[in-house]
Amino acid sequence: MKLEAVYGLHAVTTLLQRSPDQVVELWVMKGRQDQRMQRVLELAAEQGLDIREADKGLMNQKADEGNHQGIIAWRKPVQNKNEKHLPDILDGISGNALILILDGVTDPHNLGACLRTADAAGVQVVIAPKDKSAPLNATAAKVACGAAEAVPYIQVTNLARTMKELQERGIWIVGTAGEATHSIYQQDFTGPTALVMGAEGAGMRRLTREHCDYLVNIPMAGEVSSVNVSVATGICLFEAVRQRQLS
Repeated sequence: MKLEAVYGLHAVTTLLQRSPDQVVELWVMKGRQDQRMQRVLELAAEQGLDIREADKGLMNQKADEGNHQGIIAWRKPVQNKNEKHLPDILDGISGNALILILDGVTDPHNLGACLRTADAAGVQVVIAPKDKSAPLNATAAKVACGAAEAVPYIQVTNLARTMKELQERGIWIVGTAGEATHSIYQQDFTGPTALVMGAEGAGMRRLTREHCDYLVNIPMAGEVSSVNVSVATGICLFEAVRQRQLS
């Protein structure tokens, strides 16, 4: 069985809190004994996990970009959720749904940032097509800072079909497009909503756009015509949060 690496203090802490049974071994960089690390080690010790000291070079080799903060958790392979799990997730949503759809986001860093923002905004599930979408790998999990353990990420075979199924459940699909004449501040996000964010540059695919109930834009005042997809996701989701808190 090939183990998967989860690295970074926040991501490892969340993993130990939420799914300690999935962790096989913990690697800690030699010489790292600060207070934040000690709290993680105490949590691991409570779970009876094996803890191994490793040198920085080896850990850099095992962690993408070497940005591991001195800790790597080796976990059993994750059984990723797929579209078969989606009906149960939707059935379990209480109150008005807030769903994030990522269409063509291929950078794991952007995926991780979107998951982190989605968790903060109370999104119940993030949906993406299987093709041309970032995998939920170690890089995405590191950037997500624990949100990858908290928010289901489901990749579906046919995104247009999934969007239609959401609509049949009474969920409105709101897509973001730079050329839209309606802004996010004019859109009503207080009801059951699925927000669609397209790939940076290309935006949503044509078929995805055609299945949206509404198209909205983010008003841009400066010289820059667009922002990173993870930044745009945060702007849109927290406009929905703001409206829901006032309603």
